[in-house]
Amino acid sequence: MARRFTALVGRPPMAYLTWWRLTFAATLPRDTADPPATIARRVGYGTPYAFSHAFDREFGTTPGRYRDRAQGAA
Repeated sequence: MARRFTALVGRPPMAYLTWWRLTFAATLPRDTADPPATIARRVGYGTPYAFSHAFDREFGTTPGRYRDRAQGAA
């Protein structure tokens, strides 16, 4: 199943799940005033640190800086 998923989607299942969770999480700092800990729990991360680290790996910035940039652009 994992090989077929990767062939169809272009990412392995866990990489896709991580990408999807972080893409959804990226909308939350722009659209809510929720702190990173709340966003982390909402998208399935056990700790704000794990969420922040994964977010930084995916987007090259922390959730707080991402929010600041998004609010500055608005």
